[in-house]
Amino acid sequence: MEQIIFVDKPSGMTSFGAVARVRRILSEQAGHKIKVGHTGTLDPFATGLLILLAGKATKRAPELTKLDKVYEATIRLGATSTTGDPEGEITILSEKPDIPLSRIRDVLRSFVGEIEQRPPKFSAIKINGQRAYKLARAGKEVEIPKRKVHIYSIDVINFTSPILKIRTHVSSGTYIRTLAEDIGEALGCGAYTTELRRTKIADYDIEKLPLFELPE
Repeated sequence: MEQIIFVDKPSGMTSFGAVARVRRILSEQAGHKIKVGHTGTLDPFATGLLILLAGKATKRAPELTKLDKVYEATIRLGATSTTGDPEGEITILSEKPDIPLSRIRDVLRSFVGEIEQRPPKFSAIKINGQRAYKLARAGKEVEIPKRKVHIYSIDVINFTSPILKIRTHVSSGTYIRTLAEDIGEALGCGAYTTELRRTKIADYDIEKLPLFELPE
């Protein structure tokens, strides 16, 4: 068996949970265990395109993992989260920040191009063989070095203070949670990501793909 599988991951499910569900279904169909892997995870709160690989197709993981991606993100300005998303401890700094859209567009443009970004401590990055989020949840100090990523574009979909919705095309390895926090810092009001959806991976568009139906 050799398959590329497209999944629209729902919010609340981990990427590894999606992998496990697909593995179970394919293994039951084949009558023996099928190897299934992913080509880049999504945060549990996020939704959208996951590309999974089954059988011999898992050899293509390094190639597909490096592809650029498109996200739609809803950002709450005037507040921060300890995890950068709705699952953390939220601090409201302003109920309705008075920031003109022109200022927001200027700040967004400043992030386009190659930038340095520090991945969040609540992430799946491995530090000395352990996932960063596991160390962070255990109360241990997590220091992840900055790395270069590329932001190809950031467009405003809608803005009604304090909610900003954007579409961004980014290189592999870019964390949208961190991008949102950095945008909030640049605006001087704080920000965190409330919703996140991955719509494209390179030319793979979630609206045009045959999607694998995940069981509940």
